[in-house]
Amino acid sequence: MTNALGDFSPEERAAQEERLRKVWKTPGGWRYWTSVNNSEIGMWYGVTAFTFMLFAGVLALLVRLQLSVPNNDFLSADFFNQAFTLHGTVMMFLFAVPIFEAIAIYLLPSMLGARELPFPRLSAFGFWSFLIGGVFVCGSIFFNSAPNAGWFMYPPLATKEEYSGIGADIWLLGLSFIEVASIAAAVEIIVGIMKCRAPGMRINLMPMFAWYLLIVAGMILFAFPPLIAGDLLFEMERMFDWPFFDASRGGDPLLWQHLFWIFGHPEVYIIFLPAIALMAMIVPTFAQRPIVGYSWIVLAAVGTGFLSFGLWVHHMFATGLPQISLAFFSAASEAVVIPTGVQIFVFIATMLAGRVIFSVPMLFGAGGLVIFVIGGLTGVMVALVPFDWQAHDTYFIVAHLHYVLIGGMLFPVAAGIYYYYPFVTGRRLSDAWGKVAFWLMFTGFNIAFFPMHFSGLRGMPRRVFTYPGDIGWDWFNLISTIGAFIFATGVLTVVADIFRPKTKLGDLNPWKAGTLEWTNDPEENWGMRSVPIITSRYPIWDQPNLQNDIEAARFYLPDAKSGRRETLVTSVLDAKPIQCLRVGGTSYVTIIAAVALGGVFIALTFHWWAVTIVCGILTLMAILYWLWTGTAEIPEAPDMDVGMGERLPIYVSGPASVGWWAMFITMVGDGTAFASLIFGYFFYWTIHSDFTNGLEGPGMFWPLVAIGLFLVSWVLMLAARSLNRADRIGGARAAIVAAFVVTVAASVAGLLGPYVHGMQPTAHVYPATVWIIAIWTVVHAGVGCIMQLYCLARSFAGIMTARYDQDITNVTLYWHFLTITALVAFGVIGLFPVVR
Repeated sequence: MTNALGDFSPEERAAQEERLRKVWKTPGGWRYWTSVNNSEIGMWYGVTAFTFMLFAGVLALLVRLQLSVPNNDFLSADFFNQAFTLHGTVMMFLFAVPIFEAIAIYLLPSMLGARELPFPRLSAFGFWSFLIGGVFVCGSIFFNSAPNAGWFMYPPLATKEEYSGIGADIWLLGLSFIEVASIAAAVEIIVGIMKCRAPGMRINLMPMFAWYLLIVAGMILFAFPPLIAGDLLFEMERMFDWPFFDASRGGDPLLWQHLFWIFGHPEVYIIFLPAIALMAMIVPTFAQRPIVGYSWIVLAAVGTGFLSFGLWVHHMFATGLPQISLAFFSAASEAVVIPTGVQIFVFIATMLAGRVIFSVPMLFGAGGLVIFVIGGLTGVMVALVPFDWQAHDTYFIVAHLHYVLIGGMLFPVAAGIYYYYPFVTGRRLSDAWGKVAFWLMFTGFNIAFFPMHFSGLRGMPRRVFTYPGDIGWDWFNLISTIGAFIFATGVLTVVADIFRPKTKLGDLNPWKAGTLEWTNDPEENWGMRSVPIITSRYPIWDQPNLQNDIEAARFYLPDAKSGRRETLVTSVLDAKPIQCLRVGGTSYVTIIAAVALGGVFIALTFHWWAVTIVCGILTLMAILYWLWTGTAEIPEAPDMDVGMGERLPIYVSGPASVGWWAMFITMVGDGTAFASLIFGYFFYWTIHSDFTNGLEGPGMFWPLVAIGLFLVSWVLMLAARSLNRADRIGGARAAIVAAFVVTVAASVAGLLGPYVHGMQPTAHVYPATVWIIAIWTVVHAGVGCIMQLYCLARSFAGIMTARYDQDITNVTLYWHFLTITALVAFGVIGLFPVVR
C-alpha cells in the first residue's frame, strides 16, 4: 500500500522526520518535567509505582522479622500496626493499579497505531497527583503518624481519633487524592481506546491488551467512586462528628464495609485482568500463532468484570448477614470461577496449538499461573460460608490473598517487564539473570506463603504483632520469614538486571511478535511514524511490508507541517477517520494544578482551613487556565490534509469529539459515587425500625421547589445550546445568565429544607444523611455555575460560536447528569422522610 500522494523521496522523508522531532521533542534541563508526552508519563508512572512497591516490600520484611520468633520485641505494637497497614495500602493503591495504568499509558499509543492518546495533559496531571499523594501517605511512617488500623480502615477503630490518631486522616484524604489520578487515567484509557485506534482497527480487531484495559478502566469508574463516597462520610464523622458509623446515634459501621468492599472485591479483578492482558500478548508471541478463541476470551473478560461487582459480601460472611444474602453471594463467588477458567484454558489451548518457545517471560507467566490457580482453589474454599466462618481473619486468608494477588499480578508484571523491555529501551534483559530471579521468586514465594495456610488453620489471627511460643505457630512463621527473604532476593535480582549495562539491539522486534506496537522505534517520541491502516489482529504477521510502509510515511499523518502535535480520531465501532485532533504540548499547568489540589487534601488533613481555601482557589484557577488555553481552540482552517488523499476536520463537537466522551465517562463515575450515597440512605432506612428516630425531616416543599428550579435551569441550558447553534448569540447569552440565576436559586432551595426544619447533623444519622446528599447536589450545582460563567466568557471572547460550540455542548451534557442527580437527591430526601 502506498500513500495516495505517492512515495516520498528520501529528502522529503528526512524533512518530515525533522519537523516531527521538533514538534514532539521533550524540553531539556529542569523543564523536562513539564513534558506531557504519554510515553514519558507512562515511564514516570511505572518507575514511581515500582519504587513504591519496593518500599512496601521493605515494610513486609520488617513485619516478617517481627513474626519470625515468638514473643519478639523487634518492632513495637504501634509501629507494627503502621507497617502492615502501610504495606497493604501501598501494594493495593500505589502499586497494583498504578503499574497497569502506567503500562497502558505507555503502550496504548503504539499498540493502537495512534500518534498519541487524546488527553496527555490529563495523564500528566494524574501522574503528579499520584506522586504527591503517594509521597504524602508513605512519608507519614517516618513521622510516626502512618495509618495503623489496617488497609481497610474499619470503624469504630479508625473513626476514633484516640485510637487511630492522624494516620486515618492521612489514609482517607491521601488515598482520595490518589483516586483522582486513577480516575483520570481511566478516562484517558477509555477515550483513547474507543476513539484513537488506527483506521481499520475495528472493535473486533483490537489487541487483547486494549480489550482488557477497556474493561478494567470501566470497572474503575464503578468501583472507585463508592470508596470516595465512603471516604467522604468517614471524614465528615472524623472532622465534624457526623455519626454515619456511630451506632449510638443511628449510624452503622457495616455501611463502611459495604462501600469499601463494593470497591475492594472488584479491585482484585481490576488488578488481575490487566495481568491476564499481558499474558494475552505474551502467549501468542511465544506460541507463534494467534490466540485461540478471541471472542471467547473477550466475553470471559467482560463476564469476570461484571460478576466481580456481585461478590463484595464475600468479605462480610462473618458479620451476621441474613442467610439468603450469604447464599446468594456464596453462589456468585463460585460463579466467577467460570469466566476466569475460560481465560486460563484459552492460554493453554493457544500453547498446545502452537510451537511454544520457552523464554523468561513465559517462565514468569507459567509460574504466576500455577500460583494463581492455588489461590483460586483456596478462594473457592473461603467462598463456602461454613468454611469462611472458621478461616475468616486468620492467616489462611493472608495466604489466599497473596496467592491470588502475587500469582495473578506480580509474576505477570515481571513477565511483562522482560517481554516489553526491548520495546521500551531497545535492549534485552538477561535470560540467565531472569531464570535465577524467577526461581528465587517462585520458591521464595511458596516457602513464605504456603505455611500460612497451616498457621491460619491452627488459629493464628491476622494483624497480631507477637504470639506465645507454645501454641504451634513458631515454625510456620520462621519458615515464612525465610521464604520472604528468598523472594525479596529474587525481586532485587530483577532490579539489578534492569540497572546493569546492556548492548543495544539491532532489531525492533526481537520476539517476532505480531502486534502493532513492535513497529515503533523506542527512540522516537511519537507513537507511529505514519498512522497505518489495519486489517488484522496481528498486522505484523498478516500485512506484508507493514513496517517499511509505516517508516516510508505511506499512511496517515506523514508530516507535522502545522507545527502542532496531532493524532487521528476514528469512529467507535469501525475505526473510520473522523478528525485530526490537536493534543496539548508541554505545560506547567498540570504540575501547578496537581500541587494545588494536593495542597487542598493535605491541608484538610491537618485542619488548616485557610490554606485549604487558598489551595482550592489556586486549583480552580489552574484548571480554568488549562481549559481555556488547551482545549477547543478555533483552528486556522476548518480541515487539513492528513495524507491518503483525505482531508479531515480539526474541530468537532458532540459525540464525535473526545471531549464529549470524557465528560460523559467522568459523569458516569461521578454518578456512581452519588448512587453510593443514596445506597447509604436506604441502607439506614432498612436496618432501623425508625430511620428518623422521631426527628423532623426537610419537608416536601423546599425539596420540590429545588427540583422544579433545577428542571427550569436544565431547560434554559438546552435553549442556550439551541440558540447558540442557530447563531442567535445574544439569546444564548441571556439563556445562560438566566440558567445561572435559576441554578443559584435551586441550590438555595435545596439547602433551605434541612436548614429551616432545624436538622442537626451531629444529633443523628438521619439529618446527617439528608445534609450530605443535599450538599453533594449543591456542590455539583456550584461546579455547573462555574461552567456556565466559563461558557459566557468564551462567548464574549469569540471562542464559542455557532460553528465552534464544544464548550456549551459539553456543559449541557453535564447538565443532564446534574438534573438527574437533583431529581433523585431531593426526591429521596423530600418524598421519603420515613417519619413514623
